[in-house]
Amino acid sequence: MKKDLKIRLGQVGDYEIRLLKVFEAVVENGGFSAAESELNIGRSTISTHIANLEERLNLKLCSRGRGGFLLTEEGAEVYELMKTLLSALEGFRSGVNALHVSLTGELRIIASDAICMDPQSGLSEAIARFSEAAPDVNVLLDVRSLSDIERMVLNDKADIGVIPYHRPLTGLDYRTLYADDCHLYCSRTHQLFNAKPSPELLDQVLSSKVVHAGIHTSPQVGAQLADMNKAAISYFYEARLAMILSGAYIGFMPDTYVQRYVEAGDLRALVPETRHYSLEVCTITRTYGRANRARELFLERWMDVVNHARHPN
Repeated sequence: MKKDLKIRLGQVGDYEIRLLKVFEAVVENGGFSAAESELNIGRSTISTHIANLEERLNLKLCSRGRGGFLLTEEGAEVYELMKTLLSALEGFRSGVNALHVSLTGELRIIASDAICMDPQSGLSEAIARFSEAAPDVNVLLDVRSLSDIERMVLNDKADIGVIPYHRPLTGLDYRTLYADDCHLYCSRTHQLFNAKPSPELLDQVLSSKVVHAGIHTSPQVGAQLADMNKAAISYFYEARLAMILSGAYIGFMPDTYVQRYVEAGDLRALVPETRHYSLEVCTITRTYGRANRARELFLERWMDVVNHARHPN
């Protein structure tokens, strides 16, 4: 028989909400150790918070030991109830914001790497314009992997995601910002850096070791990599660039991201006439949910910046 939570739990205040958010991070990261970096607290503190939550709920939520982290049946049910509660709280915050002329609260933006500093994105100017229009809204900007961004927006952990477009997902709205042209690059220490155009060059390129993102993005990317020697995986652009600069690998990179390395003579594009593709960069937001005026205002300002860059006159 289930315990009577109305009697055992009583009021749910700020402290309980904090404990539930710790529990949420532990569940979604698959354990205490994995949740440390997200929560920025130690494992012993996380363990204490979970123990306190279990005491308040009078329920055993999870087991942790040699067998690893495992949710109990009651823990899994509490997790689902908690998601409903936190979503309702977020809906309340957004609803109250919508009632005010002056916006408050937080706007959570999660971007794929390289996009934040891409001059084509106009993100810095969009933040400046938004902050002037809504000075009481705190903008939280972070960088995650593509799949994490989609999951966070769908689960209402982020208000706006920014990703290279690669597939449509039910529950998400997409708005195109700009397109990134990508070419195949090698460093000046690679054996092909000084190679002259020739019929043999393409064969040499195809036999060279390629570092790539390791995920399916667009059909264009898949077609470019299909006949290449895929020898290493590095998801984030910064890490992939380091591997290319090592001279051991070649790889595709956005032109704007590596422009300064090309100008400095550290990188060159290989067979640029045939080895290139374009990636659309877009924002993603939840299709369903309450209106979010801060989110819509930010997107409006951002699109203004991008459109002005495309059509300055």
